[in-house]
Amino acid sequence: MTNETEKRLRGKRRFALVGISIVFVLGAITYLLLYVFVLSQREETDNAYVGGNMVTLTSQVTGSVQQIRADDTQMVQAGAAVVLLDPTDAQLALRQAAARLGNVVRQLRERYASVDQYAALVKERRLAVARAADDLARRLPLAADHTIAAEDVDHARQALAQARAAVAVALRQEDAARADTAGVPLARNPAVLAARADFEQAWLAARRDAILAPVSGYVAKRSVQVGAHVTPGMSLMSIVPLDQLWVDANFKESELKNIRIGQPATVTADLYGGKVTYHGKVVGLSAGTGSAFSLLPAQNANGNWIKVVQRLPVRIALRPDELKAHPLRIGLSTEVKVDTHDRSGTVLGMAMPAQPVYSTQALQQPMQEADAMADRIVAQNLVGRNPG
Repeated sequence: MTNETEKRLRGKRRFALVGISIVFVLGAITYLLLYVFVLSQREETDNAYVGGNMVTLTSQVTGSVQQIRADDTQMVQAGAAVVLLDPTDAQLALRQAAARLGNVVRQLRERYASVDQYAALVKERRLAVARAADDLARRLPLAADHTIAAEDVDHARQALAQARAAVAVALRQEDAARADTAGVPLARNPAVLAARADFEQAWLAARRDAILAPVSGYVAKRSVQVGAHVTPGMSLMSIVPLDQLWVDANFKESELKNIRIGQPATVTADLYGGKVTYHGKVVGLSAGTGSAFSLLPAQNANGNWIKVVQRLPVRIALRPDELKAHPLRIGLSTEVKVDTHDRSGTVLGMAMPAQPVYSTQALQQPMQEADAMADRIVAQNLVGRNPG
């Protein structure tokens, strides 16, 4: 090999090494720029799962299941009767409460009437006192003239004393009769109000034989069966409102320093792959790690301690319109990327809002109907006297 050939080969090697060095330098610069302007401005994790509300349907009264109108995977609307109980016992209890209310009204009618009777008796006894006083007054001058015997005057004095004692007794009887009737009309008497409350409670129990869905959603985890005897608080099934979903992203504790409330986030679900992207925002960070809230928390104060990187749940709120277009299910796996460019937000959540976070109007009962029925029962049993 000549010197000229060696020089050419040496030049080619030098050129190749310079080229490779330039490529490495450009790659390092590119990665540095990518890290500074992109990678360091976001946090991502695939340890993220869809969360949501699982509303447990329970009975408010005791009874036997007569009908089940919705099963797992089916959609129910808020206020729809999902489970019906046998109404026989509740109807009988309602009739008994109505009878007790009427009976209380009639008993109080007697007490109010007795007040008038004792008042009339007081007037009669006072008239007797007046007559006895007149008899004594007529006899005193006659006794002074010895026209009548002194014994007659003594008898007149005794009659006056007896009449006055009778007035005192009648007044005590009148006071006793007025003790539980004075100051209120019969319809507002405490005994009547208590009986009304019992009747309205029985009316409410009869209405609650139809167990209503508190929210609109899909039935899951149905455990109730036809013929089963249910009690208040027993779980019958769950209803999942799929328009109230979020994502709990479990970031490592070393990835949390730049995450703030309000930062935008993108979410992709394994269900749809990369074809569908959800846009949300950070709404809060959990107050503790998953291990801290576990049934058996880790005991690190021992000689076999091994450091394990902890993860903290970060809640990502999702847009309702995107959930409607591409529904998700509770527990699905997702990947979350949080844009941390804007770090002006807070790490801790806001105070409790003035308005309720969740509410339902489906369980409200038309109590005015119960009031109207109670009014009719009271009025029917007040026939023959002034209700006031």
